[in-house]
Amino acid sequence: MEFCLFDDTGCKRNKAVTIKPPPTNAERTNSEVKLNKVPSRTIGISAMIISIFFTAYWMSLQGSLMDPVSEDMESSAILFEGFRSDAWQLPDDEFLGFVEIASGQFTMGSNPAVDRMAYENERWSPSRRQGSVDLPTYYIARFETTNAQYRKFLLDTNAPTSASAAGMIPITNITWPEALSYARWLDTQLRQSSLTPEPLRQFLSAGGRVNLPTEAEWEKAARGSDARIFPWGAQPSGAFANFNGTELLAVGSKACPDCSYGLSDMAGNVWEYTRSPAQDYPYDSNDDFQHLIEGALWVMRGGSYADPVNNVRTAVRGSVGPGVRNSTIGFRLAISQL
Repeated sequence: MEFCLFDDTGCKRNKAVTIKPPPTNAERTNSEVKLNKVPSRTIGISAMIISIFFTAYWMSLQGSLMDPVSEDMESSAILFEGFRSDAWQLPDDEFLGFVEIASGQFTMGSNPAVDRMAYENERWSPSRRQGSVDLPTYYIARFETTNAQYRKFLLDTNAPTSASAAGMIPITNITWPEALSYARWLDTQLRQSSLTPEPLRQFLSAGGRVNLPTEAEWEKAARGSDARIFPWGAQPSGAFANFNGTELLAVGSKACPDCSYGLSDMAGNVWEYTRSPAQDYPYDSNDDFQHLIEGALWVMRGGSYADPVNNVRTAVRGSVGPGVRNSTIGFRLAISQL
């Protein structure tokens, strides 16, 4: 499958095939990703992009739908089972939904001899198919960020929104900078509140920050230390992930007891922003913010509910422009010292 990397002006690869996403009750646009094929391999799946003019129209439409959030739409007292209304609608567990990922090495990238769906941009280098990355301890959210959580931020900052009112559905149709703004806001709340679990407080005090994960942090959390093709193992399964479908599901709807680190929706549901710019492998966290140009594109991971199985693998790398709003793109947070 060859996708097209997309930004606000449309597709950047001439060879990509243009199709429309599967229809839903409300017409939507689909996410688009630029992924090169493995040399000498034909992967017979079509790409998904939108044209320059349709993108411009969609962005204009989204802007026209933005309305201020009111207390009538989302009260701070609204209860969602398993989530805390007194703690920013975060999960009601020991670490407010954050899961510790222990320090150590993991295998990054794809070996097409093992993963027949691998794309060329998942190759580590001309001489190596996969690489090893050593990461320090960090935390990552068990679930994708929800509408209810994002609305707490909007209410607190008096910001406008085009988000839907469905509380436990992942937040979508927000830009990459807006996701970062939410992360910085939650960072402030956790540092100042007595509700913050002590291990998280100590980690933040030692240099941790609430942020989008790097793509290496995301991939390690998704595949674990045993180089899984999918978060649950080597074989695809619709029982554990929402993909190749027509609609978003509430976070955690697909139980996956065998998924890496017990995380939910690392495959499908929504593409997830990372804070890593789109660059060729080998991955190096030290160059994540070097050689950036205006309009840089950012890596997104995991695939969406509308994507086929190829695009919900742990190693798939999509990219997106910072100003794009799309109904298939959301995010989850990490707490990292990188």
